Amino acid sequence: MKLKLGFHPELFATLKTYSKDKFIADLMAGVIVGIVALPLAIAFGIASGVSPEKGLITAIIGGFIVSFLGGTKVQIGGPTGAFIVIVYGIVANPQFGIGGLAVATIMAGIMLMLMGFLKLGGIIKFIPYPIIVGFTSGIAVTIFTTQVNDLLGLNLTNLPGDFFSKWVVYFSNLSSITPVAVFLSLLSVILILITPKFSKKIPGSLIAIIIVTIISVALTKYFGITGITTIGDSFPDLSADIKLQGFDLPNLDQIQLLIPLALTIAILGAIESLLSATVADGITGDKHNSNTELVAQGAANVVVPFFGGIPVTGAIARTMTNVNNGAKSPIAGIIHAVMLLLIMLFLLPLAKHIPLACLAGVLAVISYNMSEWRTFLSLIKNSRSDASVLIITFLLTVIFNLTVAIEVGLLFAVLLFMKRVSENTKISVATGGLDLSDEGEFHHEEAKLELRDGIEVYEIDGPFFFGVANKIDELMNIVAEHKAKVRIIRMRKVPFMDTTGLHNLESLYRLSHDHGIHVVLSGVNRDVRKVLRNSPLYNQIGKKNVCANISVALKVANEYLDSLPEQED
Repeated sequence: MKLKLGFHPELFATLKTYSKDKFIADLMAGVIVGIVALPLAIAFGIASGVSPEKGLITAIIGGFIVSFLGGTKVQIGGPTGAFIVIVYGIVANPQFGIGGLAVATIMAGIMLMLMGFLKLGGIIKFIPYPIIVGFTSGIAVTIFTTQVNDLLGLNLTNLPGDFFSKWVVYFSNLSSITPVAVFLSLLSVILILITPKFSKKIPGSLIAIIIVTIISVALTKYFGITGITTIGDSFPDLSADIKLQGFDLPNLDQIQLLIPLALTIAILGAIESLLSATVADGITGDKHNSNTELVAQGAANVVVPFFGGIPVTGAIARTMTNVNNGAKSPIAGIIHAVMLLLIMLFLLPLAKHIPLACLAGVLAVISYNMSEWRTFLSLIKNSRSDASVLIITFLLTVIFNLTVAIEVGLLFAVLLFMKRVSENTKISVATGGLDLSDEGEFHHEEAKLELRDGIEVYEIDGPFFFGVANKIDELMNIVAEHKAKVRIIRMRKVPFMDTTGLHNLESLYRLSHDHGIHVVLSGVNRDVRKVLRNSPLYNQIGKKNVCANISVALKVANEYLDSLPEQED
């Protein structure tokens, strides 16, 4: 089944060849992934500044839509750690609140759908890797910072929003540490770390939540130990109802402020979901449809806010769990959503007993895994430009926010990229002889060709764009010093030319013309010729003087010299 605009949900294609064996494999994988997703959805919901059931609702509805409409067989959608920082910032801001988060998420969903329908899925791959590592590591540090309060049982309220102020408050209140909270959070971390040694399929976070919650209840009920803050203490109105939620629409000024936040959510969602799909492809051998995947992610983010949910994206860890447990189709992702729904409907009241210190321990491990510190250190040892982009993006994420980090990081990366490209563009001048050893059209002639007196050849090697303006200025100075009668500009190695490059070429032509020098262009490819034809310069130079190769250009130059009066030759 093919829908319009190149939108091809993987589920529809899979059902054509679906079998009982595939369903059994999907059923097992879906149940396991649903269990794995349970503690993560709850933890991400609380850390994002909303109630735990909102995290579950996001995983249920968002996960279902991503699997139903997505372009990947094994992708699992839901809330992820990458969104915690930005979601918490929106919710905690009194100017926006829950209503602002809903609008920002819907706008992000629309952006993602447009990206998919316009077939822009491949563009995400061009975001530099240092930027991705920089903001991912920054998010990890920020998440850990937000969990210190519960890790140590400080029970602080109204914490400041910025990174450094939080740590100042933490250090100022170390005397308020609750030992039992520290014990429970450390126990959670230990259980998560040691569980894989005994079982690869049972998630350590689930084991930690079950064991630590039982211990917490026993300590409170049978030993009279106080100071253990639970989900029920912080969210007494925990509800298993999934229903449409009302929210106040922000005014026009607030919506304008939300646009960059929505764009950040969209970019993050696109990067994480397509990265997850790419990693899954490497294991399964399949090839995902990135544009369809973006449409599905967008649809999920448009729908989920109406039920009180938070942003949705593809989750790498859950997707890998799905793959490793034998998932064969998107049906596994749908079963994962159904599994979470059943747990929410029948077991959610038990979640009230989960200690916040335990969830903080879960998030501490997640933030450590997100930090990618080994990759971070290896990138710092690379080129200065990559290291600069990495460090700037990281610091901006930690000190300011993710929106600023992505905007400045991308700008800085673009500037460095232009610098690298401009450095690779070379301009050389040949007067006495011309090396033709790399010219296929001269394989029957001498590799070295002596140029006739009065002919100069300028070769541009690389893109002819605004980033090489300084090199054009240098060339113009050289041009003014020479007294040639014909100037051939070889452009065989110019892959493209922008309007600034065209302007520079016009300046070079005028300067040559003012000095009585005839200009011939050589090796002009189709794209560059198209730019030329759309400008007055093409007629000024003349069609005859825009040549396909150096052989024709030399012939035109010689004919021009022959046409000159003898006293000038």
